[in-house]
Amino acid sequence: MNPAPNGSKASAIAYPIQGLVKYHGLKDPVRRIPYHDSISLCTGPIHTHTTVEVLPMGQECNTRIDGRHVTGRPLERINVVMDALREKAGDERPFRMESRNDFPQYVGLGSSSSGFAALAVAAAQAYGLRLNPAELSELARLGAGSASRAVTGGISEWVVEGARSYSRLLLGPEDLADWRIVVPLVQHEEPTENVHAEVVSSPFFAARNAYVGDALRAMRSALATRDVRQIAPIAERDTLNLHAVTMTAASGHITWMPATLEVMHRVRRLRAIGVPVWFSIDTGATAYVNTDAAHETQVAKAMEGIAGVSRLLHLRPAGPARLVGEHLF
Repeated sequence: MNPAPNGSKASAIAYPIQGLVKYHGLKDPVRRIPYHDSISLCTGPIHTHTTVEVLPMGQECNTRIDGRHVTGRPLERINVVMDALREKAGDERPFRMESRNDFPQYVGLGSSSSGFAALAVAAAQAYGLRLNPAELSELARLGAGSASRAVTGGISEWVVEGARSYSRLLLGPEDLADWRIVVPLVQHEEPTENVHAEVVSSPFFAARNAYVGDALRAMRSALATRDVRQIAPIAERDTLNLHAVTMTAASGHITWMPATLEVMHRVRRLRAIGVPVWFSIDTGATAYVNTDAAHETQVAKAMEGIAGVSRLLHLRPAGPARLVGEHLF
C-alpha cells in the first residue's frame, strides 16, 4: 500500500443514532466490546461533519471540535481511534482534525456516535486505507460503541462475533419512508461513559441481560414489517428497562429531567386517544418521539410549551457515514 502524500485531506458526514434495543455496559471497556448485541436507527438531517488532513512528520497533531481545541478525555478517545487507524495503515504521521456538529451536544442525541463515525471514515480515506463498512465500524467503535452503527447507518445491528465486534446494516432509510421523529431538546450534561461503567453494580443488570435476547428477536421480527407502529413500542419498553438499570447502579444516575418526564406523559396521553406515538431515550435527558408522517404535526404541537424544552427538532431515518467533497479547512 502506498502511503498517502503529506497534505492528503478527506471529509465525511455521519448521523447520530437513536437506540432501539440499546447496549448498556462494556465487558471489555478498552476495546469497547459490549455485553450483548444492539440495534439502532440513524437520525438526520442533523449530522457531524469532520475533516482530517495528514501532516508531515515533526508537526504536532491538531484537533478541534466546534471551534475549540480538544483536551482531556475527549482527546484520549480521538487518539485511540487514530492510533489504531494509523497502525493499520502503517503510517505514524500526525494529523489535523476539524469537526463540527449542527446539533447540540450533551442532550442525549449521540454526538459521539456521529463524531467517531465521521472521524473513522474521513481518516481512513486521508491515510489511504481502503476498508469495508464493517471494518470502518470496528475502528469507530474504539471511540464510542454507538459509532459502529453510525458508520453503517439506517437501522443497524452492532454484533459481537468471537474476537470481532462490528456493525451491519439491517434496513436503509428508504425502507422507513413513513417514520418521523420529533425531538424536544432537554439539556443535561451526563457523561455516558460513566453510566456504562457502572451497570454491573445494578441488581437488575443480570435481568437485563436475560431480557435482551428476547427483545432483539422481537425487534428483528418487527423490522421485517418496516412499520414504525411495530418497531417503536419495543424501543419504548427497552428505554424503561435500560433506565431501571441506570438508576439502580452504584451512583444512582438519573439522567431524566422534569421536561423529560413531561414528554413521556404527553406521549402516553396522545396514545390514549389513538395517536401512534412512542418515546425512546438513550442515556441522556432528551427523548426521541417516534410517530408516522400522518401524525408528525399533531405530535409536535403536543410537545410545545414544555418548560425545559429549548426547541423541537424534526428528524427522519438517515443513511450511513459518507465521504463529502466539502472540507472544513
